[in-house]
Amino acid sequence: MSKIVRLVVVAVLLTRASLAASHAEQIDALLSAYNQKRQFNGSALVAEKGNVILKKGYGMANMEWQVPNTPDTKFRLGSITKQFTSMVIMQLANEGKISLDQKITTYLPDYRKDTGDKVTVRNLLSHTSGIPSYTSLPGFFENQSRDPYAVADFVKKYTSGDLEFEPGSQFSYDNSGYFLLGAIIERVTGKTYEDALRERIFDPLGMSDSGYDRSARVIPKRAAGYVLATNGYENAPYLDMSIPYAAGSLYSTVEDLYKWDRALYTDKLLPANLKKTMFTPVLHDYAFGWSISTMKLDDSKTEVPTIGHGGGINGFNTVIIRMPETQDLVVLLDNTSRGDKLDDAAHGVVDILHGIPASPPKFSLADELMKMILSTDADHAIARYREIKANEPGKYNLRESELNTLGYMLLTRGKKGDATKIFQLNVEAYPNSWNVYDSLGEAYAALGNRDLAMSNYRKSLELNPKNTNAVEALKRLESPAATTDRPLLDKYVGTYELAPGFNLTITREGDALFGQATGQSKFEMVADSPTEFHLSVVKASITFAADGSALTLHQNGRDVPGKRIK
Repeated sequence: MSKIVRLVVVAVLLTRASLAASHAEQIDALLSAYNQKRQFNGSALVAEKGNVILKKGYGMANMEWQVPNTPDTKFRLGSITKQFTSMVIMQLANEGKISLDQKITTYLPDYRKDTGDKVTVRNLLSHTSGIPSYTSLPGFFENQSRDPYAVADFVKKYTSGDLEFEPGSQFSYDNSGYFLLGAIIERVTGKTYEDALRERIFDPLGMSDSGYDRSARVIPKRAAGYVLATNGYENAPYLDMSIPYAAGSLYSTVEDLYKWDRALYTDKLLPANLKKTMFTPVLHDYAFGWSISTMKLDDSKTEVPTIGHGGGINGFNTVIIRMPETQDLVVLLDNTSRGDKLDDAAHGVVDILHGIPASPPKFSLADELMKMILSTDADHAIARYREIKANEPGKYNLRESELNTLGYMLLTRGKKGDATKIFQLNVEAYPNSWNVYDSLGEAYAALGNRDLAMSNYRKSLELNPKNTNAVEALKRLESPAATTDRPLLDKYVGTYELAPGFNLTITREGDALFGQATGQSKFEMVADSPTEFHLSVVKASITFAADGSALTLHQNGRDVPGKRIK
């Protein structure tokens, strides 16, 4: 090689190195800014063209002991678990031990046949089974998430509900489906889900810092989970890890997830033809444990094909974004439940990787206004919003989602009047968004104002005819109430136990019944017959025993009995 050619080669290599360093520095500065605004607290790894350019911890793994996050800190993954479950299922399909289009009762013979004979393994993988998700059951997290369950017992009790739609016809994100996939893995392999993953994925790839997260086990460098409170952080609520199971029970590190990413570019775990199947979307851009989408960057023209997934579980939020065309990778693991900001941070990292300046993080409007509401009231918060919008629009995140998030935070706290004012403000700010009218309709329904609820749901449908939530809400709200009298309603007034520690209290106000579940806001009930009522806010109904001694809550394909205790 001539001296001139050699100098050119060296110059090119130095230029590439400086660009990589520049990207790393920009990404570090971006994530540090998110950390300073309490919008990212965790560990990050970024690879460019397959090579790691940044791996670093931000904030604390344990705030009580002031232990910092590092690249080898272990985080709960939440739903990123699903891609590992999917991989084992596909390996078993490759070995001829499972057929993707076989009914699930073939592998789970104890599962109820009337529904199980209609659902295939492919339906479970792609969230198209129609089986209700156990995480959507009323009061589930408040009352069941602390108790350990054997897999078979949990399947029978919580993942065997009546189908919500014909399998394969719709997409509905479903943790029950992935729980059942874990049960299938155990039945077919004769091993625990945990052992199957270790033997088939973690050990072959050298992922020694990954596994099934069990609270009783001593796991070195495991991060504690937190939730952001008004004046700081609080420890996240306890969750028994037998509950998320194959839908969300794993822990890992950013370094191990990099090993996982690199392996997916090879055929070490699965042949290319089956990997193609695994990464092919079925409905709603969802494949088997992965979302397949195109990310539009902040220059408004660059579009990047991505394969990714997020995860959320008590105290943790996670995201992995793979860019197969360039073999770039972004992994962010957070132990403060800031999923509302994690996607923005990841998007900014992808911008930087493509030479586009990332938008700096802004202060959260929802956090700012919630502080005002808790210390004063919603009117002062709205005045503060107008002040920010007029004088500091670049300092705060003013997107529609911020006010919507705030509104639902208030609804869950039972502050229905304040929530309604915030949703009204969002309608004012975003009058062409179907979602803001849908949310305002929900708030009015919670307040018992049926006419305004229906008006807003109709406006939402006008802007988005595919809004099925509005369609269902209008069906509930437009159903004429059956004729009832006060003596009949008074028979049902009382407290009913739906589960240990979880009660449903029925009260009468005028000629209407209202229900309120433990820790939840009050809702109106509309009579369909002398003993049957539907809820005005959600898709659910209640049937009373004629003498008022018991009731049954019908929701998400389940019938939950409740005995009167008061």
